[in-house]
Amino acid sequence: MKKKFAVVLSGCGVYDGSEIGEAMMTLLALEEAGCDCRMFAPDKPQLRVMDHLRGKEAEHQTRNVLTESARIARGNVAPLASYRPEEFDGLVFVGGFGAATNLSDFAVAGAGMEVDPEVARAVEETNKAGKMLAAMCIAPVILAKLLPGVKVTAGHDPATNQALAAMGAEPVDVFEPDVVEDTRYKVYTTPCYMLPDATLATVAACCRKLVSAMLA
Repeated sequence: MKKKFAVVLSGCGVYDGSEIGEAMMTLLALEEAGCDCRMFAPDKPQLRVMDHLRGKEAEHQTRNVLTESARIARGNVAPLASYRPEEFDGLVFVGGFGAATNLSDFAVAGAGMEVDPEVARAVEETNKAGKMLAAMCIAPVILAKLLPGVKVTAGHDPATNQALAAMGAEPVDVFEPDVVEDTRYKVYTTPCYMLPDATLATVAACCRKLVSAMLA
């Protein structure tokens, strides 16, 4: 029987939404492993809109996280409010700065962050149901905030590790494509673009290892 995973997006574009390469490599890794998946995103305004060409905020623009996520999902994305853990084997959070601005406010508040209520519900219900949770890049901060003492990686970035520890998590340094598993919570994390000089091939390796670890 095929495993089925829910994949959470946070918009479209590394600086204000989901990192597109990470999203695509996650979906590819799941497909290659013979898994089914369904994409979800919060139906809410983005915290900010970035001009990705110039690397600065686009003033006087507003965009919706769900609508922008549909660009990646080819329209096949549902509101996160409709996610039910009993329908899936696990829940996967794609990286990108949207995880720190739309799924949480980590980009603003650091270790004092709050998680979007729909995201928190999804994580807590998934954990309560004994299902797997996975996150990549900066998205592990969400799990660190919600799961006391969880073991996660965000590569080996000192500032992020300090914030993870301040939230009560156990940060693990990772220097190459690899996966950190927390067996107590059934949590799997991988660094992707948090690794210095990471390429798309690096991200693909991280995502494939993440999927392999979950299926093992």
